[in-house]
Amino acid sequence: MRRVPSAPATSADTDYCCIPMKIQYRNDGLELEDVADETVAELATRCAERIGADVERVSLFFMPKPGFMKHPFSDRKLSDFLTPTTRIKLVGTPNAEVKKMDDMGAASRRIMRPSTFKPVKANKVRDWKKVQEESTYTFHAIEPLPYLPNPEKSRRYLERLANDPGIKASMRKNKFSVGLLTEMNPAEHTTHESKTLGLNRNRGEVIELRLRTDSYDGYRDYKVIRKTLCHELSHNVWGEHDRNFWDLTKQIEQEVERNDTLHGGHRLSSEEFYNPNDLYEDADHADSGGWTGGDFVLGRSKDGSNEEGLSRREIIARAAMARQQKAKQTRGQQEQETSPPS
Repeated sequence: MRRVPSAPATSADTDYCCIPMKIQYRNDGLELEDVADETVAELATRCAERIGADVERVSLFFMPKPGFMKHPFSDRKLSDFLTPTTRIKLVGTPNAEVKKMDDMGAASRRIMRPSTFKPVKANKVRDWKKVQEESTYTFHAIEPLPYLPNPEKSRRYLERLANDPGIKASMRKNKFSVGLLTEMNPAEHTTHESKTLGLNRNRGEVIELRLRTDSYDGYRDYKVIRKTLCHELSHNVWGEHDRNFWDLTKQIEQEVERNDTLHGGHRLSSEEFYNPNDLYEDADHADSGGWTGGDFVLGRSKDGSNEEGLSRREIIARAAMARQQKAKQTRGQQEQETSPPS
């Protein structure tokens, strides 16, 4: 929704210049008529009708905020948060496609009667149930941080993780659905004691992964980050790092590694993000459990500062200053705790 006042507001009867709402859907854009005082639930219903889907099967993603929304949708008014720069993505499968996949899946499972014809080698039949599940239990949006160097390389990294056969198989089995898969800014999650490798916000609304090295000029090893993703997917179910969490994490890791064997495990050595000197250490994984509450704003740090438009040198300098400040605060707290009472 885009409402731009045509003149300074003087009363409740202010005239508005209405610009059609543009929504990204798959590779196309939908253009919807602007509706006054429309809610998120009403917009979701219109979008579902437009693509011929049940409203329960669609999701909306508002960027940079308030983020991912799915059924049941809220009655919050769009005018409360939409701005001229807000991007909206629609995720959903039309009922006709769902029926087609169901019909083809049923046909592939029928047992044919014995024939007098000479047996021939059967062609592989596409698993339509698997196709349908992969469109539901997936990462519905992928976005790198636009202000960090080389965001397209980060996008390729995230897309490779999302399309990893083991990750896809585990998401189908555990029915994991993630609104946004994005990268983490190392400057915000590094201290002299630890590095946070991943973060799961609101049980799968957003998963952030630490793709880059501290100096921003390189990327961490693919298998290390994939193991981090297994850790974060477990937070879709368990928030605390208790026995339930670690049991599920181990199960997901085994499912992912098993698919490596099925699909050929040697391919990683020649890939773009192969880094044999990078190691996964439990001490690095200081994510304090699943993070709950608040809005996630893409391209903005948790304290509200925005680094978009900064040069690579400025970003690196800011990262170094942030680490020094955190280290100084930690030392100050330690000195206070160890100093004798006066």
